[in-house]
Amino acid sequence: MQDKYSHQEVERAAHSHWTARDAYRVTEDTSKKKFYACSMLPYPSGKLHMGHVRNYTINDMLTRYLRMNGHNVLMPMGWDAFGLPAENAALKNGVPPAKWTYENIAYMKKQMQAMGLAIDWSREVATCDPEYYKWNQWLFLKMLEKGIAYRKTQVVNWDPVDQTVLANEQVIDGKGWRTGAVVEKREIPGYYLKITDYAEELLDFVTGDKLPGWPERVKLMQENWIGKSEGVRFAFTHDIQGDDGKLIGDGKMYVFTTRADTIMGVTFCAVAPEHPLATHAAKSNPALAAFIEECKTGGTTEAELATQEKKGVPTGLFVTHPLTDEKVQVWVGNYVLMGYGDGAVMGVPAHDERDFAFALKYGIEIKQVVLVDGETFDYHQWNDWYGDKQRGVTINSDSFSGLNYKDAVNAVAHALEQKGLGEKKTTWRLRDWGVSRQRYWGTPIPIIHCDEHGAVPVPEKDLPVVLPQDCIPDGSGNPLHKHEGFHAGVTCPVCGKPARRETDTMDTFVDSSWYFMRYCDPKNAEAMVAGGADYWMPMDQYIGGIEHAILHLLYARFWTKVMR
Repeated sequence: MQDKYSHQEVERAAHSHWTARDAYRVTEDTSKKKFYACSMLPYPSGKLHMGHVRNYTINDMLTRYLRMNGHNVLMPMGWDAFGLPAENAALKNGVPPAKWTYENIAYMKKQMQAMGLAIDWSREVATCDPEYYKWNQWLFLKMLEKGIAYRKTQVVNWDPVDQTVLANEQVIDGKGWRTGAVVEKREIPGYYLKITDYAEELLDFVTGDKLPGWPERVKLMQENWIGKSEGVRFAFTHDIQGDDGKLIGDGKMYVFTTRADTIMGVTFCAVAPEHPLATHAAKSNPALAAFIEECKTGGTTEAELATQEKKGVPTGLFVTHPLTDEKVQVWVGNYVLMGYGDGAVMGVPAHDERDFAFALKYGIEIKQVVLVDGETFDYHQWNDWYGDKQRGVTINSDSFSGLNYKDAVNAVAHALEQKGLGEKKTTWRLRDWGVSRQRYWGTPIPIIHCDEHGAVPVPEKDLPVVLPQDCIPDGSGNPLHKHEGFHAGVTCPVCGKPARRETDTMDTFVDSSWYFMRYCDPKNAEAMVAGGADYWMPMDQYIGGIEHAILHLLYARFWTKVMR
């Protein structure tokens, strides 16, 4: 027996033995019960931290236990290798992001191997490898064919330091999640995935019994994120004309409300700073124009807008109440989101806490139209009894007076429908997923821009559109704009005339939304998801962030739609 335990010698001997036997390589074996233990793939930031160690050790222990009990266990590993950290590090150090990334991958892989993790390295993937991101592009084209991916111009969250669009989930307290810079609102074109088409299905998954083992608080958080609202969408009419002499919005300003029973209590309307009526009014109103500019640095999500001070400026414009024909003043409010509903809200101060605060601040009329438990309205302090969560009997509402909530909503919806101005509708807090990023180090979006034919998809036979790896960002914008090799010889697939490539790249969440399926058959060059998935999927164990789990659900649904 040795007097001293030499852990380094023991570990070297064990590692040599495992390497010689290729101990952790697995193949499909129908004679054994399979188990797929997947961990969220790490970003190659340079070194492992204890969060990595914790996650990978959990699956490592499970893998070893199940193998000793006769299971065929897959524990793969890969690298979430695209993204802003690599590009920012390259900018700081004057090197290409590719060099920084691959050096970090090599170092972190060496650390993992030193830990002795039971990883099948034959299945290793890196999302910055063209053999991997070719399939991002292929799936994008398939989604484009099916109408799941589409292009539009929309107000977005803009990080002025990272110089790119951020999703709502990447904005924290009005600031970029990486830089801490105050996020601006900009209106730019980009590509989106129509995840709202699957809102009901996602909600059924989250609220039903299809996610056993998920904590209730997490399921509730996801239910609120999806945010189903049932109400009435209707229009206030107007005769406001644009510079072209045409009625703005065809003479209708639409709003959505879950409280149609309070429609007779409307005393003002508020529109988002980006609403067409706000833009029109600002042309002749310097104070309003200045306020709209101020709003561009405000909050970008409902949660953030709910906590900030409610501010507004009157537009000088009026719309017509659809049921009373009364003129209603239009304000621009910093608490109204263009991306939610139609970018306009009806102001009912007596029955909405936000509208109440706004009306008190600016001296707008407050009209009570719902009576709860016989209480009298207090014009000075907000009380929960007459708030949005309380429903009572309508009062001061002409022919709708005396109705309970449900009957009042139905009666109002019917009256609006008879006038051709409204209908019952379900809306969602969930927004379509903007996948365009205005940065270099990511999957090139496979689109060619032609002066004659517009945005044209790259033919599948020409995939992958390879990202140049020699760019060194200098802080002056996306280097792909100036990279001659990226644009050289590009012609329109339709007419053959000279064209230019799309320089936006995909959100890195696209890369990390389907890697777990690629592990099942990572070397197959003919299919994104090949035969190995028939054996290994679904995952039996996943350790990682909740956002990836939700994206996994979305992508699984996208996959079935694309392959139909």
